[in-house]
Amino acid sequence: MSASIFKAYDIRGLVDKELTPDFAFATGVAVARFLELVREPGTVVIGEDMRSSSPTLATAFAAGITSQGLDVIRIGLASTDMLYFASGKLNLPGAMFTASHNPAAYNGIKLCFSGARPIGKESGLVTIENFVKEGTPMAMRNVGVEKTQNMLEEYVDHLLSLVDVSAIRPLKIVIDAGNGMGGYTAPAVFKRLNAEVIEMYFELDGTFPNHEANPIEPSNLKDLQKAVKKHGADIGLAFDGDADRCFLVDENGDLVNPSSLTSLIATRELKLHPGSNIIYNLISSRAVKEVVEENGGTAVRSRVGHSYIKKLMAETNAVFGGEHSGHFYFRDFWKADSGMLAALHAIAALGETKTSLSKLLAPFNRYHSSGEINSTVSDAKAAMAKIEGIYGKKDGVEVDHLDGLTINGDTWWFNLRASNTEPLLRLNVEASTEARMKKVRDDVLNTIRGDLDILVLIP
Repeated sequence: MSASIFKAYDIRGLVDKELTPDFAFATGVAVARFLELVREPGTVVIGEDMRSSSPTLATAFAAGITSQGLDVIRIGLASTDMLYFASGKLNLPGAMFTASHNPAAYNGIKLCFSGARPIGKESGLVTIENFVKEGTPMAMRNVGVEKTQNMLEEYVDHLLSLVDVSAIRPLKIVIDAGNGMGGYTAPAVFKRLNAEVIEMYFELDGTFPNHEANPIEPSNLKDLQKAVKKHGADIGLAFDGDADRCFLVDENGDLVNPSSLTSLIATRELKLHPGSNIIYNLISSRAVKEVVEENGGTAVRSRVGHSYIKKLMAETNAVFGGEHSGHFYFRDFWKADSGMLAALHAIAALGETKTSLSKLLAPFNRYHSSGEINSTVSDAKAAMAKIEGIYGKKDGVEVDHLDGLTINGDTWWFNLRASNTEPLLRLNVEASTEARMKKVRDDVLNTIRGDLDILVLIP
């Protein structure tokens, strides 16, 4: 077994090399053993994406589960948030076979407890990994029962119970499903809306023949941007491979900052639930905190990563949480993330007004951001210590280590985080002007990458 296949939040690896039917079976056995250990319900819900390997791997995993006497409910093709819906609605643990936005050669397993609560490194994934490594004796009891259940319409019903789109004006919407699971769930959702939908790459194809299903990369959004302008659409939506993330394009074909969408949804949730807590991760725009507080809410800052945000949502009873990576979490969706639910909020907000999306979001676009920039380093800790030694001593600067290193200046901030899986440092910078953002960005990158001769310190 590859040492790298168990990640911080899920299991992911190369099909046939790292992720095989034998491995999936062994993992099913280990998951069943773990679920019994923590006294979870004795049935596991299993969903799968459109990758050609997903049905085979899911079947092997299900056999591992039932071999231990637990039962299985197969919901078939599903987006990850649809699996979370099934786990929440049925109050059962779940497993989703997907590699999300990874290339076609990969697949993976996302696991959750009953009620869609996450299973990650800090909440059971290490135990499951150890069980796989050491092996588990076959149970001396009857095998469990496997059955199928289609939950697509129930999933759509629940989404539309959370966002009222019944009175929106007619909208023209372009959707790029990237040949991923959005091509399966979007038709069921949007047939109920007062909207003309222009479909792009809805054919389910795990080889991703048009572009990678990773909308965080701007190059993968170019087709959507062109189509929005060509058709004179009001809004464009792009989903990743398992459709748990959604990115927006406005009527001008411009990319929408995910932090702006976080702010928009926060204002809507605070109208419904005044004074609530809203969670944002620490690479989100400063505007998010400002907007939450301006609307009477309390902004709660989180580390990057869905397991941290879901845990914090449970601890603070937050009504909503947003990540700059395009993940959006909802208390009424079992604190799980749903790209489709985020899209419906944007559509409802747009459809309730006569204004354009760019004007609707303008109040939330207050700062200039660099986007995430990766640098290859031999020693991430040493590099961050070097940066802190330079910037942490400056007057008026605040330093924190909630997740990596964050340096807060008066009109700017940056965060440096080490990758969990690669020798990379991830840099995010934001400032009140584009010039200041570029200066901070370049100074920090020059320091990380060793170009000290051209380093100009921030005054």
